[in-house]
Amino acid sequence: MPIHPSAVIEEGAQVDPSAIVGPFCVIGPQVQLGANVELKSHVVVSGQTTVGADTIIFPFAVIGEIPQDLKFKGETSRLEIGARNRIREHVTMNCGTEGGGGVTRVGDDCLFMAGCHIAHDSTIGNRVVVVNNAAVAGHCIIEDEVIIGGLSGIHQWVRVGRGAIIGAITMVTHDVIPYGLVQGPRGHLDGLNLVGLKRRGVERRDITALRAAFQMLAQGEGTFHDRTVRLGDETESDYVREIVDFVLADAGRQFLTPK
Repeated sequence: MPIHPSAVIEEGAQVDPSAIVGPFCVIGPQVQLGANVELKSHVVVSGQTTVGADTIIFPFAVIGEIPQDLKFKGETSRLEIGARNRIREHVTMNCGTEGGGGVTRVGDDCLFMAGCHIAHDSTIGNRVVVVNNAAVAGHCIIEDEVIIGGLSGIHQWVRVGRGAIIGAITMVTHDVIPYGLVQGPRGHLDGLNLVGLKRRGVERRDITALRAAFQMLAQGEGTFHDRTVRLGDETESDYVREIVDFVLADAGRQFLTPK
């Protein structure tokens, strides 16, 4: 097992024989490291934390520490990290809290760039990119293939729908529809993530349907909710249906709406 002699692995930790633990890393007694996980150096993994196969964690990341929440009283909680993630320098990810379900979850194939933060009880999907020094607050849901720009902040309890993109230096205080484009210091919904859709090979007819749907949401009659209901009655696009279902789900929060 390739473990540097300066690493500290506390009794009880489960480290796969194929894992690599670099110099001056500290691994707590309830940690589980999967196959081919690599900790570069000076990494702290603590708490009841599992790290999935082929994930790489870079120096000075702190993974699985207690939440930054004054309501946390030491209750048992977890952090679950999926496979093939890249967690860069100085990233912090916290375990959950009793009030939030007790678990923070990270999916597969994500990139967390230097200095970003994932708070307690949040759920991060697959193929998510969180750029340098961005922060996801507690209880958030970030769906698959979202990009969060550098120095941005996601307010607690916010949902960001699949394929959305958040511009740099943006504060997001309300839910973001799937495939939405959000930008501005106090984030507003400014269009669709057309570049991301094209990169993923979404067919032209679906992109056209999404653009028409956005125009209806932006300029139609009635409230945003009313427009969404009408959109659901009229659309035949699975992509548009995803937006409709996201909005009509009972999340209890407001949405960023088009100007």
